[in-house]
Amino acid sequence: MLKVRLLGPPSVERDGQAVRPPRGRKAWALLTYVLLTERPPGRRRLAELFFGDADDPLGALRWTLAELRRALGLPGVLTGDPVVTALGDDVVVDVLLLNREHADPTPLLDLDGELLEGMDLASSPEFESWLVVERQRISGAVEARLRQAAVALLASGHAGDAIAYAARAVARNPLEEGNHELLVRSLAVNGDRVGAMRQVAVCEDVLRRELGVEASAALREAATVGAGSLIVLPLSGRAAATSQLEAGRAAIAAGAADAGIQCLRRAVLEATRCRDVALQARALCALGSALVHAVRGRDEEGAAVLHEAILLADRSGDRATTVTAHRVLGFVEVQAGRRTTADAFLVKALALAETDEEIAGILGVRGMNASDRGDYPAAFRYLDESIERANLRDDQRQEAWSLSIAARAHLLRGERSQASAALTRSLRLAHRQRWMAFLPWPQALRAELDLHAGHLELAADRFEKAWALSCQVEDPCWQGMAARGLGLLNASRGDHVAARDWLGEAAFRSNRVPDRYQWVHGYVLDATITNDLARGDHNRARPLVSALALLAARCDMRELVVRAHLHRYRLGDGQALASARVLGADIDNPALTELLTIPDR
Repeated sequence: MLKVRLLGPPSVERDGQAVRPPRGRKAWALLTYVLLTERPPGRRRLAELFFGDADDPLGALRWTLAELRRALGLPGVLTGDPVVTALGDDVVVDVLLLNREHADPTPLLDLDGELLEGMDLASSPEFESWLVVERQRISGAVEARLRQAAVALLASGHAGDAIAYAARAVARNPLEEGNHELLVRSLAVNGDRVGAMRQVAVCEDVLRRELGVEASAALREAATVGAGSLIVLPLSGRAAATSQLEAGRAAIAAGAADAGIQCLRRAVLEATRCRDVALQARALCALGSALVHAVRGRDEEGAAVLHEAILLADRSGDRATTVTAHRVLGFVEVQAGRRTTADAFLVKALALAETDEEIAGILGVRGMNASDRGDYPAAFRYLDESIERANLRDDQRQEAWSLSIAARAHLLRGERSQASAALTRSLRLAHRQRWMAFLPWPQALRAELDLHAGHLELAADRFEKAWALSCQVEDPCWQGMAARGLGLLNASRGDHVAARDWLGEAAFRSNRVPDRYQWVHGYVLDATITNDLARGDHNRARPLVSALALLAARCDMRELVVRAHLHRYRLGDGQALASARVLGADIDNPALTELLTIPDR
């Protein structure tokens, strides 16, 4: 068995024994790039990227590929043009483990360090820019897989085993409250109340010291779960499980989230006492979905509950509940910017889905994930089918939702007429359904179109309505979108003080809950930086650009990565434009391509 380590100091082992590594840093860099780039790169491109300063770039590339084949002991790999890896099943590359599903998650605990730790390649600045972004993306992917393993173990009754994975997730990203909450919940379910409360205190101090924010109520509540239980016990009596389930669903649909969730908690406990596994699975799925969609700040608890629902639904043969739970878990991962784990849940859901309603919902979330990532061809493919299937079954809410995500993609691509048509349909359906909790999102997007068209009064009216309604339904994501729009509106009017205040409000609102929608957070940061640069406030813009670059890389939001590099170029980094062009070369967005055509200094 050949093991290639690219996380931490790179190395090669065969059957547990160290192998003489390839000579030169560029060999490791080349191997990493070929393994992780989306499409097999051509030889000329690799020669330019790594050996542009050599007398014979293609010759230097051939020598380095041969050196890699020698070190790996695999004469048939890294051949052809474009260069294809095809390492084989007996070769384990640590970083590629993130793309595979494993019954045993133990190898995840051995993933340590950053990609090509300690290495730099000053002679290839374009590769250096790629590596900086890829390091953050991989770090985010490792964190996501550790969290996934912890939640799965917790749901399956192995809370003691879950602790190690949750603790590693905290160590990788201690500023993410959700990681601490997962560790607190694992400790509490395992019966270690003292340890759980100690971790609560650690998290509160870290967030207060590093971010200047207070932890959410969900963190302390996670420490109050009973040993062996994933949910907080309700405070009052219980009715029959079925009636509580129906009452909970009705309350959630009516917008009474707190009452609905309490009903659903009682339904779960009553179904558990009755030993009705199928009913317990349905109640858990309803509760988990409500925790994710109906309230903010509860995604961690919701995910744990949904994992338990899947286990019970599989036991009882309840295919529909399994599909729903996987779809909602996929949605949680999409909002958090954990692309790989999101795709894993959604692919499983799609494989089991049978009805148009199920498929439309899954494809809508897949379209959202692809759009957030900047993969517009895939996004439109998923969303178009989602819209078609939802329309076929008169699922007006799903159609409205998928139309709004498609409209956002058209807006980002500068395709305003197509965005307008999709938003008109989405808004009409949302009004018809009286879907107040959703309405601020398409309203804010419609207002942004008005702003681009120069219709300032119409934009102001729509942004203000979106703001008022988003505050009424208490959705921080929609608040962030509406406040962002009001900031840009005031900037277009020349009121820079109001613009700065609104954009600051947008940043606060979009980032104030632990289960924030990361794309909205990044979109707000991008607008704030753009406004600061337009005003010449470079000192304020610089730390925000760093924050955007880090967020976009960790959450694999490729277009926002490129925009962060463009901001750096405007701040005086002459190399950043070339890096932006490299990182944006595979993004099919005419509006972004136009931005990248600005002349070099």
